[in-house]
Amino acid sequence: MKLKYLSHSAFQITTEGGKVILIDPFLDENPNSPVKSADVRPDYIILSHAHGDHLGDAFKIAKRTDPLFICVNELANYVISKGFRAHNMHIGGGFNFDFGRLKFTIAHHGSSTPDNQYCGEPAGILLFIEGKTIYHTGDTGLFYDMKLIGEMNKIDYMLLPIGDNYTMGITDAVKAVELANPRIAIPIHYNTFPVIETDPKEFKRQMAEKHKECIIMEFGQELDI
Repeated sequence: MKLKYLSHSAFQITTEGGKVILIDPFLDENPNSPVKSADVRPDYIILSHAHGDHLGDAFKIAKRTDPLFICVNELANYVISKGFRAHNMHIGGGFNFDFGRLKFTIAHHGSSTPDNQYCGEPAGILLFIEGKTIYHTGDTGLFYDMKLIGEMNKIDYMLLPIGDNYTMGITDAVKAVELANPRIAIPIHYNTFPVIETDPKEFKRQMAEKHKECIIMEFGQELDI
């Protein structure tokens, strides 16, 4: 399986079985993304919430590729209202897809579309694919139930924001990793806009002090996991 960081909160996962999954595809208006909407062809688009820097280019991509959207119920209904296919879910619920299993977790944030439609609760995303567990926290503040998520799921990769202002900053993200106890932490949601500028190397340094492994993925970098 390949995990590719497209910058901000956007990732592409390519399974050994050839399925392509996009998460929060904010690409064309993202100054850090080396990949643009015309470059991707997903089978699935997973949305953590409806804000413009996460919904991003999802509809533009879907017009070309007809992927299945996976998101919480209210956001899924919004997607359907725009003429696209969606699988409606909600927080705490899981479902087995042909790529693996997905479960949504809580996230402390908001979720409204760029045209100001409320789209339910924001979410974190647990993915169980080919023997690996990936926890994309979505946009969130720190919450103690991350400990419970880590206790119930042996997390291999935790993708979590460090940019502060709208989400956790470095200090809270370090605590989040302590609570969830993933094998590897990957910082996201930073340096896209001036208000969320921060140094991922400082996050990695503090992770090392806690004897936790951290990988700083370059924008566009792909890992074999």
